[in-house]
Amino acid sequence: MPRQYAPLPASALLSEVGYAQPSQSIPDRVTFESPAGDVMTDLVRSTAVIILAGDTADEAHRRMIQRGVRLLLVVDQDRRVLGVITANDVLGEKPVQTAVQRGIGREEVLVRDIMTPRERLQVLDLEQVRTSKVGHIVASLKQVGRQHALVVDRTEQGRQRVRGIFSATQIARQLGVTIQTSVVAQTFSEIEAMLAQ
Repeated sequence: MPRQYAPLPASALLSEVGYAQPSQSIPDRVTFESPAGDVMTDLVRSTAVIILAGDTADEAHRRMIQRGVRLLLVVDQDRRVLGVITANDVLGEKPVQTAVQRGIGREEVLVRDIMTPRERLQVLDLEQVRTSKVGHIVASLKQVGRQHALVVDRTEQGRQRVRGIFSATQIARQLGVTIQTSVVAQTFSEIEAMLAQ
């Protein structure tokens, strides 16, 4: 005979109640010799902040403020990664240039118009990250002149997936130092190349 189970008592949900979200505890302080994983946002432990390519740049900015991040993964309806959009993309010249070129209002600029598409993204492999130090990540960000780096691993089916994110701002906060990652042009030809991008 099956065991009898008593129902649990229920109560009303109170007003102004939030909800639990995954959290990753990261060390407040690290050194350049600390494991790289200590400064990576691991998307297995923290929820990725996403946006659709058809959303407005203003919505992307609102979401960044709301979630306290400076990078959003741009995804399609099936949650496949199409690219990334950063605070620099949203707050820089791209939205204004796009609006002027298309003859539209700044508020009509879409994420797809100013994001960095998947084809232009370079990623780090999780297996290499696991054996790396914070100093390696800082050097990698400086080399490419970016504020963020995506980390990928493989699913059981062998397909690539975004597993983590490195942020120069977060790393600097944890190190207690300033990190300058933007590429500084040294010659006129480098300036011309940067302007052409």
